[in-house]
Amino acid sequence: MPTMKQLESFAKAVHVPVGYLFLAEPPQEQIPVPDFRTMPGERFTAPSPDLLDTIYLCQQRQDWYREFARTVGEPPIPFVGSASPNNDVVETAAQMRATLSFDLEERSRMSNWTDALRRFIELVDAAGVLVMVSGVVGSDNHRKLNPKEFRGFALVDANAPLVFVNGSDTKSAQMFTLAHELAHIWVGQSALSDVELTTAPSHNVERWCDAVAAELLVPMLVFRRTYNPAAELPGELDRLARVFKVSRLVILRRIHDAGGLSREDYRTAFRAELARLQALSAQTEGGGSFYNTLGARVGKRFARAVVVSTLEGRSSFTEAFRMLGFRKMSTFRRLSAGFGMRF
Repeated sequence: MPTMKQLESFAKAVHVPVGYLFLAEPPQEQIPVPDFRTMPGERFTAPSPDLLDTIYLCQQRQDWYREFARTVGEPPIPFVGSASPNNDVVETAAQMRATLSFDLEERSRMSNWTDALRRFIELVDAAGVLVMVSGVVGSDNHRKLNPKEFRGFALVDANAPLVFVNGSDTKSAQMFTLAHELAHIWVGQSALSDVELTTAPSHNVERWCDAVAAELLVPMLVFRRTYNPAAELPGELDRLARVFKVSRLVILRRIHDAGGLSREDYRTAFRAELARLQALSAQTEGGGSFYNTLGARVGKRFARAVVVSTLEGRSSFTEAFRMLGFRKMSTFRRLSAGFGMRF
């Protein structure tokens, strides 16, 4: 029989509450948001503790921000739930681009698509959506999220809409995931997604969100005028990626949508590009600035709100540290200074 200390160590190692170990049968934990994943191949029959803890953490942050927004008098976000899966895809995408100011002219100022992704996140954040991009559970670098299990999710709320993007996925895939989850915010439907670009989702809402995301990033009318079907595919991918400031994966999707690639040729080209990106990501994987990473993991809008609430005395430092995922006052001071607030 294990001792209580051994049970506590085991529970910590497998990321479950110690009380679960005293139940007669393992609990059936349910994903607390609609599960729209359709990823082929490896299928997760039960949610991992990493996925569940990530959703729970984001729900806690959303609850906190909802109360903050009400306290400071922020109005509800007008575009949350403003669309329907019956709405025209092109019109909805155009409305989203206009609301976010993320049109082709804005992207033309970016030097590459990675800068465009960074700008996309900034604009979504400025529009009122909490955007969190992380490859780990909270701030625990030992608990890496698995992109094969999920790529993102959306938590719909009129005052605190939240989008989470799995940062363990390739950056090229993250842009489409963000656009897809943003479409969920527009349609007012919380969801857990895998955003698999090579398969047709079985859910109507997912198909609509996929189509809106593709149209948001690469408007088909402009694409047809720009795309040269007679050109060699590798060179055309590079050229169009530079024009639209999106990844080659998104361009492949739009070439297929435009009838330039058969379903089989599209899947083959997509898998080859994905393998190339994954190999490149493994070679260039690095740490980066802690504060930039923190800003991405919790979202700048959320981090700024926690700092303001704490400095104004509405929240405790203990609560702030818990919500932001660190323990040192020096870290909080540096984060505050980054937002122009010194104390």
